[in-house]
Amino acid sequence: MKFGFIQAQAGQHGIVVMCWALGVSRGGYYGWLSREESQRIREDRLLLTRVRAAYRQSRHRYGSPRIHAELSGEGVRCGRHRIARLMRQDHLVARAKRRFKLTTQASLVNPVAPNELQRKFRVTEPDTFWNGDITYIWTEEGWLYLAVLLDLFSRRIVGWATSDRLTEQLAVAALEQALLQRRPKAGLLHHSDRGSQYSSRGYRQELADRGIQVSMSRRGNCWDNAPAESFFSSLKTELLAGQPVPRTRNAARRDLFEYIEVFYNRRRRHSALGYLSPVHFEEEQRADRSIGRARRAVETAGSAEIAARFAAAPWKTLRVYHSSHSAYDDES
Repeated sequence: MKFGFIQAQAGQHGIVVMCWALGVSRGGYYGWLSREESQRIREDRLLLTRVRAAYRQSRHRYGSPRIHAELSGEGVRCGRHRIARLMRQDHLVARAKRRFKLTTQASLVNPVAPNELQRKFRVTEPDTFWNGDITYIWTEEGWLYLAVLLDLFSRRIVGWATSDRLTEQLAVAALEQALLQRRPKAGLLHHSDRGSQYSSRGYRQELADRGIQVSMSRRGNCWDNAPAESFFSSLKTELLAGQPVPRTRNAARRDLFEYIEVFYNRRRRHSALGYLSPVHFEEEQRADRSIGRARRAVETAGSAEIAARFAAAPWKTLRVYHSSHSAYDDES
């Protein structure tokens, strides 16, 4: 490390002075310069260029776990701790999340629904549980309000809308977009906090007309709405923290579109999804289900064929079946 510092500062200070100040010999320094760079150091330098590129591509949003997942997806084989070391040495730090702040104003007039979700955030089927919430973003023109609906299966934002007013229609607009894009079956459970936009008569009627069940968080309990709150925390950290305040609401809307539709849904790697993006996770799950259905169809067809043969010639079918399995057992 001392020799590396001397090399980096050679243009600013004399070699003799720096060697004396750091307590090393000039011969040792020049011997270090003449030695060939190790294979490990060369590999680290090449790997660091990939790490820097992934870090810049994420707009400084990724730490070492997601950088590791990103490079692994590109076919780069390396350990997460090695990436963490290189990022630490290069001062590459992911944006830190801020503490949660309660913003929901519960309605004292509108009826509320029981908490049917009960924090069961692990979901095995798409479009069976949606989580909704509203947040706000400051611009030089004033507040811009953002309503989202998140599918708990893949953490994908399936519907979102913005407005300069915090009204029931804002939540309805996000719901209409989600319904248009996903077309869920009846029986979907919609979970939200007790905000007046979600407990209003008009919004509840929109849900009832489409056969959607209603669930609401307990009073003053933000953890019942944790997935949506986590998304807002990520958005404000990765999109807004350390950045200039948007000049206009339209500029903020463009930033939100890029973050939600381009980055978050299609590229951002989620630890809860095995470091896949929501869209990639849904595609993999659909492919796995298709393979499973095809396998079951083949097995069913094979069973039907065996049953038909058994009905026609039972003893012959049994001999063929046992001989084929005995041959398989011998091979294994």
